[in-house]
Amino acid sequence: MNRLHRGDLVQVMSGKHKGKQGRIKKILVDDDKVIVEGVNLIKRHTRPSPRNQQGGIIEREAPLWACKVMPVDPTTGKPTRVRIKIDDGVKTRVAKSGAELVAQR
Repeated sequence: MNRLHRGDLVQVMSGKHKGKQGRIKKILVDDDKVIVEGVNLIKRHTRPSPRNQQGGIIEREAPLWACKVMPVDPTTGKPTRVRIKIDDGVKTRVAKSGAELVAQR
Protein backbone atom coordinates (compact mmCIF):
# COMPACT_ATOMS: atom_id res chain seq x y z
CA MET A 1 0.00 0.00 0.00
CA ASN A 2 1.61 3.24 -1.16
CA ARG A 3 0.99 6.72 0.14
CA LEU A 4 0.25 7.99 -3.40
CA HIS A 5 -2.29 6.55 -5.85
CA ARG A 6 -3.27 7.50 -9.39
CA GLY A 7 -6.05 10.11 -9.22
CA ASP A 8 -4.93 11.65 -5.89
CA LEU A 9 -5.03 15.42 -5.54
CA VAL A 10 -1.49 16.43 -4.55
CA GLN A 11 0.44 19.64 -3.89
CA VAL A 12 4.06 20.26 -4.89
CA MET A 13 6.11 21.03 -1.77
CA SER A 14 9.42 22.24 -3.23
CA GLY A 15 11.09 23.37 -6.41
CA LYS A 16 10.06 25.62 -9.27
CA HIS A 17 6.40 24.58 -9.06
CA LYS A 18 6.04 24.85 -5.27
CA GLY A 19 2.42 25.35 -4.17
CA LYS A 20 0.76 24.08 -7.37
CA GLN A 21 -1.90 21.41 -7.07
CA GLY A 22 -3.04 18.74 -9.51
CA ARG A 23 -4.15 15.14 -9.89
CA ILE A 24 -1.68 12.30 -10.38
CA LYS A 25 -1.89 10.98 -13.96
CA LYS A 26 0.75 8.29 -13.71
CA ILE A 27 3.13 6.78 -11.16
CA LEU A 28 6.56 5.63 -12.35
CA VAL A 29 7.37 3.05 -9.67
CA ASP A 30 10.85 2.09 -10.94
CA ASP A 31 12.03 5.72 -11.03
CA ASP A 32 10.13 6.81 -7.88
CA LYS A 33 8.49 9.64 -9.84
CA VAL A 34 4.95 10.86 -10.53
CA ILE A 35 3.33 12.79 -13.38
CA VAL A 36 0.91 15.48 -12.15
CA GLU A 37 -1.68 17.15 -14.42
CA GLY A 38 -0.80 20.75 -15.27
CA VAL A 39 2.45 20.77 -13.26
CA ASN A 40 6.06 20.74 -14.52
CA LEU A 41 5.11 21.41 -18.14
CA ILE A 42 7.86 21.11 -20.75
CA LYS A 43 7.88 22.08 -24.42
CA ARG A 44 8.89 19.40 -26.91
CA HIS A 45 9.81 20.42 -30.47
CA THR A 46 8.65 17.71 -32.86
CA ARG A 47 9.02 17.32 -36.59
CA PRO A 48 6.12 16.10 -38.74
CA SER A 49 5.61 12.32 -38.68
CA PRO A 50 2.84 9.86 -39.57
CA ARG A 51 1.52 10.06 -35.96
CA ASN A 52 1.79 13.86 -35.75
CA GLN A 53 1.10 15.25 -39.23
CA GLN A 54 1.65 18.89 -38.35
CA GLY A 55 4.64 18.76 -35.99
CA GLY A 56 5.49 21.88 -34.01
CA ILE A 57 5.83 22.58 -30.29
CA ILE A 58 4.00 20.19 -27.96
CA GLU A 59 3.54 20.99 -24.27
CA ARG A 60 3.34 18.05 -21.87
CA GLU A 61 3.93 17.13 -18.22
CA ALA A 62 7.34 15.88 -17.11
CA PRO A 63 7.82 13.56 -14.11
CA LEU A 64 8.45 14.92 -10.59
CA TRP A 65 10.13 13.10 -7.73
CA ALA A 66 7.47 11.44 -5.57
CA CYS A 67 9.04 12.85 -2.39
CA LYS A 68 8.35 16.40 -3.65
CA VAL A 69 4.55 16.01 -3.55
CA MET A 70 2.08 15.47 -0.69
CA PRO A 71 -1.58 14.44 -0.84
CA VAL A 72 -4.13 17.16 -0.06
CA ASP A 73 -6.38 16.55 2.96
CA PRO A 74 -10.02 16.42 1.77
CA THR A 75 -11.34 18.23 4.88
CA THR A 76 -8.79 21.03 5.32
CA GLY A 77 -7.51 21.40 1.75
CA LYS A 78 -3.91 21.46 2.99
CA PRO A 79 -1.05 19.01 2.31
CA THR A 80 -0.95 16.13 4.76
CA ARG A 81 1.04 13.09 5.74
CA VAL A 82 -0.50 9.68 5.21
CA ARG A 83 -1.11 6.93 7.76
CA ILE A 84 -2.21 3.38 7.04
CA LYS A 85 -5.18 2.22 9.10
CA ILE A 86 -6.06 -1.48 9.30
CA ASP A 87 -9.67 -2.50 10.04
CA ASP A 88 -10.47 -6.21 9.91
CA GLY A 89 -7.45 -6.85 7.67
CA VAL A 90 -8.39 -4.09 5.18
CA LYS A 91 -5.82 -1.33 4.73
CA THR A 92 -7.00 2.25 4.13
CA ARG A 93 -5.06 5.47 3.72
CA VAL A 94 -5.90 8.11 6.30
CA ALA A 95 -4.88 11.78 6.43
CA LYS A 96 -3.49 13.35 9.58
CA SER A 97 -6.93 14.86 10.36
CA GLY A 98 -8.48 11.38 10.30
CA ALA A 99 -10.23 11.74 6.93
CA GLU A 100 -9.95 8.81 4.57
CA LEU A 101 -8.02 9.47 1.34
CA VAL A 102 -9.85 8.18 -1.73
CA ALA A 103 -8.31 8.51 -5.21
CA GLN A 104 -10.63 9.69 -7.99
CA ARG A 105 -10.00 7.67 -11.15
